[in-house]
Amino acid sequence: MSPHRYTADSSAAVQSEMAGRAAPLGPYYGEPHKFDPSFRGPVRRRSCTDVLCCLIFIIVILAYVALGIVAWLHGDPRKVLHPTDSYGQFCGQKETPNANKPILFYFNILKCANPAVLINLQCPTTQMCVVKCPDRFATYSDMQLQHKLSKSYWEYYRQFCKPGFNNPDKPVSQVLRDEDCPSMIVPSRPFLQRCLPDFITLNGTVTVANRTRFKDALDAARSVTELQDAANGITGLVDTKELGMKIVEDYAKSWAWIVIGLLISLAVSLVFILLLRFTAGLLLWFTIISVILLLAYGMWYCSMELSQLRERPGSDVTIMDVGLHTDLQVYLQLRQTWIVFLVSLGATEASILLMLIFLRRRVRVAIALLREASKAIGYIMSTLFYPVITFLLLAVCISYWAVTAVFLASSNEAVYKVMSPEANCPYANSTCNPETFNRTNISKVASCLGSQCTFAFYGGETPYHRYLFCLQLSNLLVFLWLVNFSLALEQCALAGAFASYYWARRKPQDIPPCPLFSSFSRAIRYHTGSLAFGALILSVVQLVRVILEYVEQKLRGADNMVARFILCCMKCCFWCLERFIRYMNRNAYIMVAIYGKNFCTSAKDAFFLLMRNVVRVAVLDRVTDFLLFLGKVLIAGGVGVVAFFFFTRKIPVIQEEVPILNYYWVPLLTVVIGSYLIAHGFFSVYAMCVDTLFLCFCEDLERNDGSSERPFLMSPELHRILGKSSQSR
Repeated sequence: MSPHRYTADSSAAVQSEMAGRAAPLGPYYGEPHKFDPSFRGPVRRRSCTDVLCCLIFIIVILAYVALGIVAWLHGDPRKVLHPTDSYGQFCGQKETPNANKPILFYFNILKCANPAVLINLQCPTTQMCVVKCPDRFATYSDMQLQHKLSKSYWEYYRQFCKPGFNNPDKPVSQVLRDEDCPSMIVPSRPFLQRCLPDFITLNGTVTVANRTRFKDALDAARSVTELQDAANGITGLVDTKELGMKIVEDYAKSWAWIVIGLLISLAVSLVFILLLRFTAGLLLWFTIISVILLLAYGMWYCSMELSQLRERPGSDVTIMDVGLHTDLQVYLQLRQTWIVFLVSLGATEASILLMLIFLRRRVRVAIALLREASKAIGYIMSTLFYPVITFLLLAVCISYWAVTAVFLASSNEAVYKVMSPEANCPYANSTCNPETFNRTNISKVASCLGSQCTFAFYGGETPYHRYLFCLQLSNLLVFLWLVNFSLALEQCALAGAFASYYWARRKPQDIPPCPLFSSFSRAIRYHTGSLAFGALILSVVQLVRVILEYVEQKLRGADNMVARFILCCMKCCFWCLERFIRYMNRNAYIMVAIYGKNFCTSAKDAFFLLMRNVVRVAVLDRVTDFLLFLGKVLIAGGVGVVAFFFFTRKIPVIQEEVPILNYYWVPLLTVVIGSYLIAHGFFSVYAMCVDTLFLCFCEDLERNDGSSERPFLMSPELHRILGKSSQSR
């Protein structure tokens, strides 16, 4: 194949390029690289860069492993899914005192309305395993009065007290202080192995045993609404278990069809990539038109559903009135849902059409650039399969982070304190063990007579338990760091491979053997510190964004407009900062792959190089990403439409093969998201190739002048694409 060298005698465009560069206008953006006759692409003789950051990165990984081990030793994920009493024993567990007590009972369920429930995954009250839930209203004071008439009242009430307690005449104040028995019981029913109030709606009013109000142990009037708030605090934690079980059941029934759908998307993606190699222009225009038609079909379908719902009573209820439901069919019966879908699809359709009208010239330039990228990928086909390595790395990172987070969240233990009626007891508020407390000498001390070891809270007294929140933040930060490092490694490895293609004087003869493996080896051996440095900067910004989201959740109930405005501005600023850092990191990794310099120098060189070619950057901007995004949408949307018709039994030929599911959206969303990720894996290679070729093109223009002594290494087509695009503006 003839070498892709382009000389000044073959086009007058070069002279104008050089003339435009001879007298630069505007601010100073660094010195361009000078001509180097020995430069043949990515530098091979390198040295390690950002060694300090590399050492810190390795130490952090070792510390992260240690954190996972410590969390594994202290945590128990079963606490999140299965009920445990205040002694840490699972309800209904065989060969334990709770073997015949499968249901968890809360002494004071009103405390479960505390927001700490969502943070500690526990309700801050004594919890006991019981055989059955109470079926009546009663207080400890009522029981004492009725016990004088019949012992059956105490026999019923004592089954909800601590095991071994059998003193119905003990004063109420001492019982409540020592938490021997619940202050009150309410009619309840087991829900996910937990006793929750048995709510019944009568004439639109929520009641419990036909009551809207009741009295607690102190004869204070309480509302059923308080019980409902407390129950919501618990069900907010355990509803996910029932939903999760149904989702797992749906996956078990439909996993084969999900795999088939993902394999179809994989095959379609491969065919799309191969066709892009030979018919880039035709295929991309076909993609654009297909996405427009797909959105138009979606708008038509939404309008048809909306017209049918107009005649259905009850469909005018708003989404806010319905609230949160796991069954999506509830929302599909509302007109407002389809209006939202229709408006969203219409806005997307209008945006695409306006972009095509006003940016049609840039679209043609981007298509030509993608055609050039197809040639590079055609010579280095192994790059298409590198995303599999990134996927495996991300899967390991996500799995380790999720497991560690669950173990950390389940590390809280029941803490017991010494409660004494005497104020001068030296052991008051000290930690104790209820199982061994009676064998200690604390209660025998004169100033501590009557002391009890009672439940205080869920947590721990060790430094590990006190800093659990900080450990969770550290877990999140290291997780983000590892994820961004994995993505940076992919970008650097691909950039090195494509740069070796561009700077080869004769293609494919001068392309080094195994360019992707060589680039990957250089990135790991010499530039782990640089990649970790860039990933850390991005991770810190992402962590700040997560914290801002957390703070916003906390301020939603607060009526402070100034604080909310400042928070909104900060979120916007950090979102822009993250986008900028992500873009600069990507180009910095390309320069690292080519020249082997440290991260800061590479980022500076990339920034100045882009600013010296800002017009061409404006030409590319997001147009190529937009075209690749449309390709991903076409693949994911096409497979998703077929999956929708299949799982909703609208394909008569294979209607009997469709499994019966709780939620058809479970396999549908899995197929759509999986298809998009598969397409994204392939198209991300194209996006990296385009960015690398563009930076190499800019470097080529600055290093060479197109003469026979300093010929361009770009193809004539590539010079025509980007050269003319810059001159026309």
